[in-house]
Amino acid sequence: MRVVRRAVALLAITFAAGTAFAQSKTDPLRGAARAAPCGSCHGSPERPPLAGMPSLAGQQEQFLVLQMFLLREGLREVPQMAGMFNGLSDPDLTAMAAHFASQAPPSGNASRDPKLHARGAGLSKAMGCGSCHLNDYRGQRQVPRIANQREDYLAHSMKAYRDNQRTGADTNMNGILYQMPDGDIQALAHYLAHQ
Repeated sequence: MRVVRRAVALLAITFAAGTAFAQSKTDPLRGAARAAPCGSCHGSPERPPLAGMPSLAGQQEQFLVLQMFLLREGLREVPQMAGMFNGLSDPDLTAMAAHFASQAPPSGNASRDPKLHARGAGLSKAMGCGSCHLNDYRGQRQVPRIANQREDYLAHSMKAYRDNQRTGADTNMNGILYQMPDGDIQALAHYLAHQ
């Protein structure tokens, strides 16, 4: 019964997020004030994110809206984010998402390991990562940008998907990464972080 209630709630949130986004004509500047505290962990145009934190700059707007809705409603649990969206309305969340989406995404890191990068490229091709995240990994709609994301964050997220510890709107990643060895995850994270 709990699973059914969770599924119904998740569908309602996904619908609400999509509706709010579709109706949104938000000004990214409106979201900048609400999003200012986020920069202390997720970085800003002047400063990279903290270790283990994803960069939100240049992320897909629909993806951000959905993730913030899931976090606010307690359908995605991230202890560091607990309570961060309390009191924020749907328009607040869409404005914050518009703010981050309007920023330039991070550029590639020059310190890449050619052997690890090549191994990750082969894994990405074999796994079809570009079919959802697109060939340049910029993402689309509710699929996140993973190009030039923090390597440590990517590896941590993929391990959480593999180990069925990450929840959200879609379980495809859990199946794709099921039983993937740590070494392959590290190679894939390195490749994606160095685009």
